Amino acid sequence: MRCPRFLPALTALVAAAWLQPAAATDDNPAGWSAWGASPGGTRYAPADQLTPQNVGKLEVAWTYSTGEMTRRSEGMLVNSSAETTPILAAGSLVTCTPFGRVIALDPATGEERWVFDPAIDPDFALPNQYVCRGVAQWKDNDAAGDAACAHRIIYSTVDLRLIAIDANTGKSCAAFGNKGEVTIAQEGLQHRGELKLASPPTILGDIVAVGSMILDNVRANAPRGVVYGFDARTGERRWAFDPIPQAGGPTDDDWLNSSRSRTGGANMWSVMAADPERDLLFIPTSSPSPDYYGGERPGDNRHGNSLVALHGATGELAWAYQLVHHDIWDYDTPAQPTLVDITRDGTVIPAVVQPTKQGFLFVFDRRSGEPLFPIEERPVPQGAVAGERLSPTQPIPSLPEPLFSTDLSPDDAFGFTFWDRRACRKRMEELRFEGLFTPPGLEGSIHYPGAAGGANWGGAALDPRSETLFVNSSRVASVITLVPRRPSAGNSVDLSDGVDISPMKGTPYEVKREFLLSPWGAPCTPPPWGGLSAYDLRTGKKRWDVPLGTINHEFPIPLPFDWKLGTPNIGGPAATAGGVLFIAATMDRYLRAFSMETGEELWKDRLPGGSQATPMTYAVDGRQFVVMATGQHLWFQTKAGDTIVAYALPE
Repeated sequence: MRCPRFLPALTALVAAAWLQPAAATDDNPAGWSAWGASPGGTRYAPADQLTPQNVGKLEVAWTYSTGEMTRRSEGMLVNSSAETTPILAAGSLVTCTPFGRVIALDPATGEERWVFDPAIDPDFALPNQYVCRGVAQWKDNDAAGDAACAHRIIYSTVDLRLIAIDANTGKSCAAFGNKGEVTIAQEGLQHRGELKLASPPTILGDIVAVGSMILDNVRANAPRGVVYGFDARTGERRWAFDPIPQAGGPTDDDWLNSSRSRTGGANMWSVMAADPERDLLFIPTSSPSPDYYGGERPGDNRHGNSLVALHGATGELAWAYQLVHHDIWDYDTPAQPTLVDITRDGTVIPAVVQPTKQGFLFVFDRRSGEPLFPIEERPVPQGAVAGERLSPTQPIPSLPEPLFSTDLSPDDAFGFTFWDRRACRKRMEELRFEGLFTPPGLEGSIHYPGAAGGANWGGAALDPRSETLFVNSSRVASVITLVPRRPSAGNSVDLSDGVDISPMKGTPYEVKREFLLSPWGAPCTPPPWGGLSAYDLRTGKKRWDVPLGTINHEFPIPLPFDWKLGTPNIGGPAATAGGVLFIAATMDRYLRAFSMETGEELWKDRLPGGSQATPMTYAVDGRQFVVMATGQHLWFQTKAGDTIVAYALPE
């Protein structure tokens, strides 16, 4: 789902531990074979050439330009975000551009091998960004290894196509759908682009599972967030799962007054995780529509804002756990779940960890959905606008510890000077804030953390040996104000000067969203404004927590010190067997290396473009590479570009 852009601010493998580093292939998890490194979203590579002792010697090994800067119009470039993470497939490094072009490179040299262009209509006007987060791969075990399309790249496009191409040649797989593609039709769209596909599909056996992105807060009866399962050979649809059940279950109290029939959203816009051994697909769902007023959808609204486990072969529900009841804060479940084996009293428990925008980590037994740490239903603030019906409680995990404290008062107001701190304090005193689940109102309320997180879609990385989880977070607040609907309210989102006004058609209100900023454009909340945390999953305790990012790049003259105040961030971390964690994600355009043991920053390098993506790493020909895709990001307005950068130790 869409986040408000942060333009004004700061600008004034679980079981794979036994694998040894080797040549990168799609069969070797050292080669980063899926968007999250593994089907379970571990973002872990067993390659161990890079260590805390030598990572400081990293240098650029090769770069590659996708050519999109010269291929696209200025309007398309501005309305795009570079968020892709490459994978290794058929011996190539395979990635996609925001405009759906798929590119295969030699992983050792960056030399181009083939390109597939889906020919997206340049007049396809999207209301909120062209984006492609990555691709998936599938092998036909019934076909000869050298047969055409026995090994496929499968991915989705913003214009609602699911496409299969030969992983070795980049040619369309004609037997898949209609000449290599399936159009995911949606009825009742208000306009083109209201629903789109942006994240990589998830492969489980011979099923390709696909979610969708839906434009937020335009109307209460938004498109439905159906998740589809397609046959990887033929493209035939095998099943469909609607997180808003239309008949029976979860309970009548979840959807009062037949509201399930007139509500949309609850879509899976992030990335799913898969457990092939148990044929389970883990789906993080978002809020039903619209995000900030639920009067038209009374009840807890299951299975919105949930972690849902489906049987991959049939799409039938295995279990589900709701993480926010009756969401009116845009607290989607944003990140790919991470599958991990957790040791307790000598017993290994197959678990799933779900990071959230609220700054919580929920941990479940992935076989049953039983929480591995107690989850309490705690009373939350009441007193919403007329017509709203709040849940009296919300689920709060006792452990793991929150990513950061969400306690906030005017005394905590930040400022670079007494003047802007006083302005922040005054603004905070004027707004309602009674904690994490303060409801939006006509007078304006503080939303902390904001809709960008806490955690976001970058997800977490895992060290399976020490059962340590690494996750980054944004730590800034926004202001949410409900406005009585004007007769002139339109059918689209109005974005200007960092303020987002959305119509929420079909409700009595519009919603205004803006970041809680000082007159100088800095967050009013205390730093760090972005952080990186490590957790012991056996105990739920935090191992370390450090700021992520600096604002030094915003000053006209270089500062004589590294002022680590952190920045909001989008993108995730990558862990390695060598004990080094890599992450970009910040607004300052650096790729950084941290010690996985201590959180110490070991190395960094300035990237040629925006860094709102997740790096990946692999070993090939005896050399470990770290690869990062860079480019402009619509929300953060980071530097434009189309460069993929690979780092390695000197030869």
